[in-house]
Amino acid sequence: MSLRKDIQSMAEKVLAGKILGTEEALKLSVATGSDRYLLFAEAARIRDHFVGNSVFLCSIINAKSGRCTENCAFCAQSAHHNTAAPVYQLVDEDEMVRCAALAEQNGAGCYGIVTSGTSINKTDELDRICRTVTRIKSETGISPSCSLGIMDRETALRLKNAGMETYHHNIETARSFFPEICTTHDYEEDVATIRAAKAVGLQVCCGGIFGLGESFAQRVEMALTLRELDVESIPLNFLNPVVGTRLENADNLTPLECLTTIAVYRFLLPNKRLSVCGGREKNLRELQSWMFLAGANGTMTGNYLTTPGRPPELDRQMLKDLEIPVEGCCGAES
Repeated sequence: MSLRKDIQSMAEKVLAGKILGTEEALKLSVATGSDRYLLFAEAARIRDHFVGNSVFLCSIINAKSGRCTENCAFCAQSAHHNTAAPVYQLVDEDEMVRCAALAEQNGAGCYGIVTSGTSINKTDELDRICRTVTRIKSETGISPSCSLGIMDRETALRLKNAGMETYHHNIETARSFFPEICTTHDYEEDVATIRAAKAVGLQVCCGGIFGLGESFAQRVEMALTLRELDVESIPLNFLNPVVGTRLENADNLTPLECLTTIAVYRFLLPNKRLSVCGGREKNLRELQSWMFLAGANGTMTGNYLTTPGRPPELDRQMLKDLEIPVEGCCGAES
């Protein structure tokens, strides 16, 4: 059977409610030429069937920056690296609420409060964030999300009771590749955080970052882990190398490889929100709009944690040109 027929056959299998395995996903990943464009088209058809053709926008604030004790190879905020990333303590409530209102004005449906570090302290920082989440719920119409590092069930429940709807915590990469990227905590701590959030009834936004040196098989491995964890939203980030980090010289991705990754994830995770976030400007370049043609149904608008994103008005114009409606959570790196 030709690859073209394989792509069509696997698409029909997914549309019929069946799941694909590793070997099938890897077969999809080697598509080239017109076969690759068929892969994108079928991924978009799967997306439309399971989640519709509208796009969800999210936005974040870097609410506490720098001095993280973790040694993640890509991270500008790690204390193990020498970068120009800003360093500051948790910003005040008024600023976080102001930025939430601005994100809502720019069309975002979800607003994430993101802090650097392994976790936050359970006194002053958690109290302030809980008060802020409650204010965002009462003063705006945007959905509040938090990304506060490794978290236990007690903390998850406090945040939920304050009004948080979604917890974001990336697993970053495949379990088999994680030791190449981070050695200061165990992969299972990240998995436990996701399970703690789900245990108290929160939605979970969890994904990773591509271009770290992982194989495509390891990208598939991460997708299958996310499928097992049954997270609701999956941010797909692409490495934007930062000077001073261990991966400052990495240049592992092409625009078509990024789009292929998005499409394969849609085949593997047909009913999930797939948002393309950090690194899309650098890695997709002139093909940014193709992320939606390859099966994505969300993106982050505005700035990322330590690198600038696109002005929201450019993203809105892109979606208008594509005639894609915006629905009114996800997360990003970099």
